[in-house]
Amino acid sequence: MIQRRLEDTISNALKRSPSVALMGPRQVGKTTLAFSISEAIPSVYLDLEDRLDLEKVRDITLFHAENSDKLIILDEIQRLPEVFAPLRGIIDKERRKGNRAGQFLFLGSASIDLLQQSSESLAGRIAYIELYPVDLHEYAKAEEGRQDAVNTLWLRGGFPESILAETEQDSLDWRKDFIRTYLERDIPQLGPRIPAETLERFWTMLTHNQGTMLNASHLGRNLDVASVTINRYLDLMVDLLLIRRLKPWTRNVGKRLVRSPKIYVRNSGLTHALLNIVAMNDLLGHPVVGGSWEGFVIENLMAVAPSRMTPFYYRTAGGAEVDLVLEFGVNERWAIEIKRSSSPSVSKGFYLSCEDIQATRRYVVYSGQDTFSMSKDVKAISLFDLMEEVKNEGQ
Repeated sequence: MIQRRLEDTISNALKRSPSVALMGPRQVGKTTLAFSISEAIPSVYLDLEDRLDLEKVRDITLFHAENSDKLIILDEIQRLPEVFAPLRGIIDKERRKGNRAGQFLFLGSASIDLLQQSSESLAGRIAYIELYPVDLHEYAKAEEGRQDAVNTLWLRGGFPESILAETEQDSLDWRKDFIRTYLERDIPQLGPRIPAETLERFWTMLTHNQGTMLNASHLGRNLDVASVTINRYLDLMVDLLLIRRLKPWTRNVGKRLVRSPKIYVRNSGLTHALLNIVAMNDLLGHPVVGGSWEGFVIENLMAVAPSRMTPFYYRTAGGAEVDLVLEFGVNERWAIEIKRSSSPSVSKGFYLSCEDIQATRRYVVYSGQDTFSMSKDVKAISLFDLMEEVKNEGQ
C-alpha cells in the first residue's frame, strides 16, 4: 500500500467546502482514497457506472434528503453532469441550517476544466483537486530508496496496479489492458464515436512524438484525416487527463517565438506500453527515451506544484529554448532544463532564454543524485530534490 499525499488535502478541503471534486484518470486511486476518508466520517458511496446507483441519484434532492447526515460520494461524476444544477439549492439550504462543509465528494475521470463547465452554478461552493498517479516522493518513501524507485516508476508509470505488479511483464500486461479498456469502452461512452483502431494509432503516434511541438497537419496526413479532426481527438485526450498540452511562454520579449504547444503522453508507463517497451534496457535503447524522461519529470513536478503555479516551455524562432518554465505568480519564474545524462551540460541558448524570460531560478534536472552549481546562476539537481524545492515554494 502506497500512502498518497492528497488524503489530508482532501479531508481538509471537505472541512472548508460543501463539496469537493477529486479528478484523475481511471485506476489512479481516487476510489481507494475516498473509501479511506469515508472510514472516518459517516458516508454513502455510489458508483454512477452502476445502473442502480445512477437511478438513485436521478433525483439528487430526494437522495440528499434521505442522507443529509452523511458525506455523499459520487464516483464517475462525469456520467451525470446534470446533477450539478440542483446542488446549488441543496448546498445553500444546508448553509442556512449551519451545515457549511463536507456534504459531497465527487470523483471523476475527466479534466477539472471539463467538470467546471458543467458545474458553473457551484462557484464558491466546490473545491477542485487533481490526483496524479503515484509520484516519486510517494513511491520512494514506500520503497525506502531513490534511484531504483526512479527507474521503476519511470518504466512502469505511477498507476498503483502497474507499479505494484510482481513482474515487468505483469505490469506491461496491466497497462495494455488499461489502454484497451479506454479505447473500447470509456472513450466511446464519454466522447465522439471514434474507431478504437484509429484512436490507438493516434495515441501511438503521439508517443513517438513525445515532447515535440504539435503539428496537426503532419499527424492528419498520417491518419488520413483533417487537422481539425486531429485537434478534436487531442482535445478529447486532454480532457481525459491522458495527454498534456504544454503551452509556450509568449510574453513580449522583442523576439519571434514559437507558439505551438508541446505534446506529452502524461503517464510514462502508458508511453512505454504503447511502444511495447518491457524492460529498462529496452527503454534506454529506444529513440523515445529522451522525450519519455522529459515527460516523466514534468508530471512529477506538476504532482507536487502549488495550484498557483503555471507551466510553460519557451522557444525562440532561432532555437533558443527552456524545456520547462514554472511561473509562481508575476515575479517568480523558474527555468528548468531536463537532461537524462548523468553528466549534464547546457547550451548557450538556455542561458539566453533565461535572460529573455527573466528567470529567478535556473535548474538542470539530471539522472544523478547530487546537487551542485554548474555556473554562477545554474544548479544541477536530482528530480527528487527539485520536487522538494517546488513543493516548498507552495508552502
